[in-house]
Amino acid sequence: QVQLVESGGELVQAGGSLRLSCAASGRTFINYAMGWFRQAPGKEREFVAAINWSGGITYYADSVKGRFTISRDNAKNTVSLQMNSLKPEDTAVYHCAAAHIVGLFSSTVASALRNYDYWGQGTQVTVSA
Repeated sequence: QVQLVESGGELVQAGGSLRLSCAASGRTFINYAMGWFRQAPGKEREFVAAINWSGGITYYADSVKGRFTISRDNAKNTVSLQMNSLKPEDTAVYHCAAAHIVGLFSSTVASALRNYDYWGQGTQVTVSA
């Protein structure tokens, strides 16, 4: 089992920045690729960003590319999402997730919810206009 706890969500004005963190415990963190997903009210959960076990490969949804940055610290068992130039449409509950990937860590693999084995409860991000 891997336990994931997100933090850092809050109310922010459009154009502002936030940094989300996800702390992992349980099984060996370095064995897992990590992802961030978000779910807005009335919408399906969607991919935001993902990072492979070493941090050397990252992927982003087109809607956040150039504004968000995912990173991980394997010594501290944490993954972060730096969010800049926030927009009202970024408002959602943000979840981190862990995936034990066997094989190529492609963008298709990284962005698929079904590939993630463990999920956190989420942290609310609200961006006001």
